Amino acid sequence: MQGIIHLESIVKSYYLGKQELQVLKGLNMDILKNEYVALMGPSGSGKSTLMNILGCLDTPSGGKYILNGKDVSSMPDDDLAEVRNKEIGFVFQQFNLLPRLTALENVALPLIYSGIGKAERMDRALEVMRKVKLEDRSSHKPNELSGGQCQRVAIARALINNPSIILADEPTGNLDSKTSHEIMDILGKIHNDGNTVILVTHEEDIAGFAHRVIRLRDGVIESDKLNNHPTLIAQTA
Repeated sequence: MQGIIHLESIVKSYYLGKQELQVLKGLNMDILKNEYVALMGPSGSGKSTLMNILGCLDTPSGGKYILNGKDVSSMPDDDLAEVRNKEIGFVFQQFNLLPRLTALENVALPLIYSGIGKAERMDRALEVMRKVKLEDRSSHKPNELSGGQCQRVAIARALINNPSIILADEPTGNLDSKTSHEIMDILGKIHNDGNTVILVTHEEDIAGFAHRVIRLRDGVIESDKLNNHPTLIAQTA
């Protein structure tokens, strides 16, 4: 299998006046295509900083990041934005949906930046809404949807550009247990369809759905283990 993410001696520092605060301290990591990985760690461990670097939302202070064969470590912002739009689908805890747009329009939004015409945008958006079983809610606005339905819309939006990687940051953080399991079921199916899924969570039961768990502490990798018995959900037709 081909590696999709390669991190080599990744360092990230922030400065408070003249004082350097080193958040990531020389991380090395490889994630293969179609892996399902959970990133875990207590507050201050560096997992949010690592997620921002993996998602090309931030760049490292030192080291090398190869994403799908491209060195993105020191790319200018415009190039990084293009890579991000093509390679990565984001799912956030807060959903980040635009309240005035319908579910379908929210899903289609990333395609505007790809220069695709409106009719094709809507066709493709409806197709991915079928994948998350929400096509019957396509004309509803976010305030007319439940939390779980909003997260399904967010997942559909993440899939719209056929990204290499789905990066899910605490995707069940605002949801009850039943709805959380429904969302994890959808992420499991996305993984089964061939996507690489990276899940950032502090919840052990949610990390249990991943096939590999990487734990960070104080800016270094504390452990990196395969999960031999990932939580399985009854697949619904």
